Amino acid sequence: MWYVTTPTDPFLADCRARLAFDLLSHTWNAVVIWSLREGPLRPVDLRRRIGGISSKGLTETLRRLQTNGLVTRQAHPGSPPRVEYGLTPLGRTLLAPIDAVGAWGLRVRR
Repeated sequence: MWYVTTPTDPFLADCRARLAFDLLSHTWNAVVIWSLREGPLRPVDLRRRIGGISSKGLTETLRRLQTNGLVTRQAHPGSPPRVEYGLTPLGRTLLAPIDAVGAWGLRVRR
């Protein structure tokens, strides 16, 4: 028997829950979002705060989050030029779910 999908099938590629979990399950996405909760940071400060993330990994994560409308990039002119990343209003809406998953993780570990 062939598997037939319906418009409400949770396995569809455009299912909201699937898209959300895919976004949050990526290795660094939630960590970067959580690190930006207190305000914009430069990439060097983000790397220092996070620890363990490579420059390439951070750059890819920031681009992915920016593409998804969760992070803004602001370039400041000067010598040398500097760039800061901050959360968008949409990105801020993920702080509560990330906090809840983190609290759940602490209970599971005990």
